[in-house]
Amino acid sequence: MVPSKRVYLLLLLGIAIAFVLSFFLTIKTTIVITLLYDVVVLLLMVADGWQVRRYRVQITRELPPRLSIGRDNSVVLKVTSQKANAQIQIRDYYPTGFGVSAPALEATIPSNSTQELTYTVQPTQRGEFPWGNIQVRQLGLWGLAWDDWQILQSLPVKVYPDLIGLRSLTIRLTLQSSGAMRQARQTGIGTEFAELRNYRTGDDLRFIDWKATARRVGAYGNSPPLVRVLEPEQEQTLLILLDRGRLMTAKVQGLQRFDWGLNATLSLALAGLHRGDRVGVGVFDRQMHTWIPPERGQLHLNQLIDKLTPIQPVLLESDYLGAVTNVVQRQTRRALVVVITDLVDVTASMELLAALSKLAPRYLPFCVTLRDPQVDRLADTFSENVTGAYVRAVSLDLLAQRQVAFAQLKQKGVLILDAPANQIADELVERYLQLKARNQL
Repeated sequence: MVPSKRVYLLLLLGIAIAFVLSFFLTIKTTIVITLLYDVVVLLLMVADGWQVRRYRVQITRELPPRLSIGRDNSVVLKVTSQKANAQIQIRDYYPTGFGVSAPALEATIPSNSTQELTYTVQPTQRGEFPWGNIQVRQLGLWGLAWDDWQILQSLPVKVYPDLIGLRSLTIRLTLQSSGAMRQARQTGIGTEFAELRNYRTGDDLRFIDWKATARRVGAYGNSPPLVRVLEPEQEQTLLILLDRGRLMTAKVQGLQRFDWGLNATLSLALAGLHRGDRVGVGVFDRQMHTWIPPERGQLHLNQLIDKLTPIQPVLLESDYLGAVTNVVQRQTRRALVVVITDLVDVTASMELLAALSKLAPRYLPFCVTLRDPQVDRLADTFSENVTGAYVRAVSLDLLAQRQVAFAQLKQKGVLILDAPANQIADELVERYLQLKARNQL
């Protein structure tokens, strides 16, 4: 039981009353009257606190079955009132370290009704975390006391990679391959035959199927020519190597660089599986920590999520050459090999350069690096003081050294994608779809 503000105001009013009475009555009488007044107020407060217990609200919590790291996950509290209006304050004991939109919730619930209160949490780490009980305060009918109690709702919750982003990507890929967008796709992009359709203005004349057109004209008279629609080849192999070494432990935009890389890995795997390719994933540091052989289908994506979610980065130098050698021994046929990592400069990344050079030209190597947007902002920020100018000079030097390393990789036939960590997943998927459309694999 917690006193409300009204109780404190009434007690202060008692002091004012005692001051006024002191002009007309003796001090002893004034003190007795004031004490009686205070006792009455406190007794009313206790009575108010006890009677509200009969009208306690009922609260249930609804959580997503899987929380997504770095995303706003909605938490719904369903509050059901009894026979009286309920003025409540709620504090949900979410896991320590989670970002939250509203640490405490307040609401007034009409009698005999149910209301949903929603707030969001943003996890910054993957794994399993304890979610505590719900602390509730309900104001008495007279507004003198808060009834304070806990609702037992503790349970363990699991935080996964960005599943919300994966659902959005699934919808986008489905729209791109069906409906109006499927009808509007261009001819001649791909190597596998998909269908024949009527010629439309702007179609490449080289893709007219004259034999099919002749048979159609012979059967149906005057008909438009038929053109061949080609699709990108399927059942190709996509291998993703995710670095979990020292460089991936740094935090970018509130998440470890490895978490951004893991989100990009699953997004790319989803795109590859959606396009009919076989997708395999390897996670490495000094050795190949986890290897998931290339497979096809939605079930394989679920397997990737379950096996990759528990993995955490470590403070070890990564062995790029060993990881690439491992892939070459396991995968003999040509494949797109995507290495998701980060680099500092040419000197510190010599092993990465040598490893990716080993893949060309038998494989198609693709180096993906996760840039820190903060470095970009510092490099673009002009400052008149010495410290600010020095910080900007260091940032510009880091970006310049990265560009030198990228230039050497490009000279050796390695594809490059360097993007801010918080944008890497979307840009990587778009680049992969472009590679498929151009038949570069």
